Order: sequence, then C-alpha cells, then structure tokens
Amino acid sequence: MRGMSNALQNRIIQHATVHRHDLRWRIPASFSQTVSGRRITSFLRRGKYILVRLSGEMSILLHLGMSGKIVLDSEATPAPHEHVTFHMIEGDRVAYVDPRRFGALGLVETAAEETHPLLRDMGPEPLGPQFTAATLLAACSGRRAPLKSILLDQKIVAGLGNIYVAEALYRADLHPALPAEALTRPAAGKLVKAIRTVLREAVEAGGSSLRDYVRPEGDMGYFQHAWRVYGRAGEPCPRCPGPPGCMGVERMVQSGRSSFFCPRHQKTG
Repeated sequence: MRGMSNALQNRIIQHATVHRHDLRWRIPASFSQTVSGRRITSFLRRGKYILVRLSGEMSILLHLGMSGKIVLDSEATPAPHEHVTFHMIEGDRVAYVDPRRFGALGLVETAAEETHPLLRDMGPEPLGPQFTAATLLAACSGRRAPLKSILLDQKIVAGLGNIYVAEALYRADLHPALPAEALTRPAAGKLVKAIRTVLREAVEAGGSSLRDYVRPEGDMGYFQHAWRVYGRAGEPCPRCPGPPGCMGVERMVQSGRSSFFCPRHQKTG
C-alpha cells in the first residue's frame, strides 16, 4: 500500500475503463462514472483490503486476491488480464491486473467504510493500539482450536496471512498446533511483539511477494528472502546450532494450508 500511496496520492483520475466486471464480486456498473474526475486523497489498509479514498467522500475498496497487482504503465495497449484501467490526468495509466480474478474492486462512501459488509466484522489491525496481549488472550480463552487458526481468523485480528503467522509463531517460540486456550499471558505478549516485528520488516522489504504478487512500481518485494521457516521444510532452523541439535524445519498441513515450524524451538506443551 505504501508504494501505491507514494505513487498515486493527490493525483487525479481523468477517467476509468472497466474491461470486464466479473471479478470475485461484480464491479458496479457505475464504477467508471463514479471515480472519473476525482482526486486520490489517501489510502487506508483494513485487513487484506485497501481503501483508496477519493475526493467527494467516496472510496474504492480494493482486494488483490491471490494474483492481483496494481501496475503503473505508460503503454496504451492493455496488458493480458488487465481488467480495469485508470487513466490519470498526467497522461499515464494505472492498471489492475488479475489473471485468476479472485480480487475485487468496489465502491463505498468514505463515511460508511467501517459498516461495509466486508469490513464491519473485522478484528483490530495488528499494528494498531487495539491489538494487545490482553485482547489476544481474551480471544483465545476457552478455545481448543490451534493457535494458528485463531491468528488467521479475520474477526480476531485483521489481515494476517499464512506466511506472517508462520514467521511470528516461530519468533515467539509457539507451535502452530498449540491449543489457543493454552496461550499464557507472557507468551501472548511475546507473540504480539513478534507479529508487529514481522509485519514492520515486511513493510520495509516491500511485502512477501509470492510468485504472483508485484508491487505497484512493478518490482518484487524482498521479504521472502528473510523467511526463517516458511517454505523451508527440511532445511536447518536458523537458530539451531546444527547437528545433533538441529532437527530441521518441518511442514504439516492445517485446514488445508501448510504450516512450517521448528520442533526444537516451537512446542505444543
């Protein structure tokens, strides 16, 4: 989001062209007419959604999905899988490209953002003041679900993805299968700190950049080079001293998603 803000804030959308409306949710028929002529005033992240705030108290609700990206491009011809083109008053183009069409573009009045059906039930932002050890402990109380599942629940904390959860649990020495109700207050404090550290490092590096994600500038982020356990099954744990102490990073599947952890440092009890 920071890349988009740096490149697009205070710029004016001369007009927008919707090449196809059938993304994850259908783009409103009024989209082009509504956004054309408006200035981009600010950006707000809410979970995995980005709110692009426009003049006239209107916001674009953007979700990149699994393969979506925002690309600044001066070429006149739409790229493959380019579904929406924003023509800026300066003469260049901003394209929404999404091969799998799992992303979304919608409209919401700025004053009604927090009550939008996709946003109203979200938990606190992980980098915000409402996300604390106390709130996390309260959410885990009496719940036998794995701690990883709790952290991925957008109603408990907004916007944490599989990669960030794996990395934060590793830094907090917590096993992804630990029953949530077993989380202690000291461990909750350590976990909240680890989540914030991982997210801040990712922001500085430009994101986690799986194969299909590209930053607005068109280049890839570099946080994947700092992964300590994610995607490293069978490799030595960075904190283990080596054989015979190192057991290697292990992988298991939870709710259809891969979890990576060090069994030496991250234990269930």
